[in-house]
Amino acid sequence: MSTTGCTFKDRCVSVLCCRFCQQVLSSRGMKAVLLANTEIDLYSTDIPPTSTVDFIGSCYFTDICKCKLKNIACLKCGNVVGYHVIAPCKPCLLSCNNGHFWMFHSQAVFGINRLDSSGVNLLLWGNLPDLEESTDEEDMSSISEEEYIR
Repeated sequence: MSTTGCTFKDRCVSVLCCRFCQQVLSSRGMKAVLLANTEIDLYSTDIPPTSTVDFIGSCYFTDICKCKLKNIACLKCGNVVGYHVIAPCKPCLLSCNNGHFWMFHSQAVFGINRLDSSGVNLLLWGNLPDLEESTDEEDMSSISEEEYIR
């Protein structure tokens, strides 16, 4: 994975919610673009959201690149909300990327910017705790959008 010359530390961290049922899907979302087509806006996360989404359907490839993908659906409402990059292709790995392999369609989820511990400033990826120190995604799935924002 090549991130040389790329920086994502100044990007805002977002809570990602399903547009169909408002279920919190991830507390570590980032606005992103599709590497193979930068006209397409997405959200991504670095932690598998295993307690909020599950795989649906078969693996597939796109015409744009050779990444192996599999759709993911919200466990609460069943709607497809994005996909997981099962096996990234070499061009995508070598491009400027954030290392996230869980992608969410902007038409299926919305993001709410998180605040840092002061409750005043936006939380940035460069200030986000390491994976092992962060809040477990499983604990986040039972928190409503309104409760999380408070």
